[in-house]
Amino acid sequence: MRSATLLRGVAMAGAAVVFMLSVGWWQTRDRAQDAAGVLPLSIDRMSFTLMDQNGKTVEPQDWLGRPTMVFFGFTWCPDICPTTLSDISGWLEALGPQADQMNTVLISVDPERDTPEVLDDYLSNFDPRITGLTGPLPQIEAAAEGFRATYRKVPAEEGDYTMDHTAGVFLFDADGRFANIIDYHEDPRYAVPKITRIIK
Repeated sequence: MRSATLLRGVAMAGAAVVFMLSVGWWQTRDRAQDAAGVLPLSIDRMSFTLMDQNGKTVEPQDWLGRPTMVFFGFTWCPDICPTTLSDISGWLEALGPQADQMNTVLISVDPERDTPEVLDDYLSNFDPRITGLTGPLPQIEAAAEGFRATYRKVPAEEGDYTMDHTAGVFLFDADGRFANIIDYHEDPRYAVPKITRIIK
């Protein structure tokens, strides 16, 4: 009886771990961030207005009807952002024509430096299907709140600064419902199938 109870306990603990992983314990620059049961809103419940690298106004409702992949970052990022954008470019290439069905978006957490022109130049180094968004700080804050993403300005040497931010890639299905998250530098063998599942 004690053995059966122990096995049930182990099974329940294992199931809890699987659940936590499935809802997205995503990483920040230096540590794992406990999602604490708070998931991103569905896209139709988000409210913000940003501008893409071509000067076009974008709202989250514009993404409905297509699966969506979103990453928060900034162009001065020394490691996580270029690595993730390279990974995203590789995933899109692996998906082939299916990737054309998606909204693939970088939202800048550094609007002070990331103008549309800066984003346009920066994103020219990656897959052209990636759209960059920037805008007034209150709108960036509203976007981060909807995604349950975090970011903060970190002072650096000689009066400069960098940004600490959520490093996961958010996935939503075509109806705008949160589907999954891809962790920083996740193996393509696991990342690409996650994306494939939201493309119908």
